Amino acid sequence: MKPTLQILAYFPGKEEEITQYANLLASVAIERGLVGPKEADRIWERHIANCIPITTIIPQGVRVVDIGSGAGLPGIVIALARPDLKVTLVEPLQRRVDFLLEVVDQLKLPIQVVRGRAEAVKMQFEIVTSRAVAPLEKLIQISWHMIPKGGSLLAIKGESAQEEIDKTKLKKGATAQLHQINLPNLPVARVVEVKKGA
Repeated sequence: MKPTLQILAYFPGKEEEITQYANLLASVAIERGLVGPKEADRIWERHIANCIPITTIIPQGVRVVDIGSGAGLPGIVIALARPDLKVTLVEPLQRRVDFLLEVVDQLKLPIQVVRGRAEAVKMQFEIVTSRAVAPLEKLIQISWHMIPKGGSLLAIKGESAQEEIDKTKLKKGATAQLHQINLPNLPVARVVEVKKGA
């Protein structure tokens, strides 16, 4: 599937790079088993479009870490849509890390790729992002040490996002809210924000 002009509009000045990335997802990532074999025709609407809304609620110029980055979703999409952000990708599996390093190199992106589990990362970031990594409570457990006071975990979730919030035991001083993001020409997105108290 070709990208629509509406989707490319979210990547001003980076239209070529996001198209190149989508092509890598539809070819190399599928060949190496990082993306399902039936996903080639749905890369734009199912994967890239799903990651765009989160880029609209991240503050200017902050440090962002995408944990369990996999093939780079949403981390690489965030970096291309928001060049003002300092993006780091954390991924434990070597074959995924190899793919991420190739993408970063080919697209000449100022992204740091770290091989490892979120629990072992010693750095801090104002924003931690994740997509399809773990239930909310587990995400909080594995990433909380990375978030400074006032920072947030932003998790892309599905239709049961509110139920997940209701079931989750939050850390002391933390607050959770559901962002339902309606952007032109994109499906409704649900992002759960868990904020660490100042």
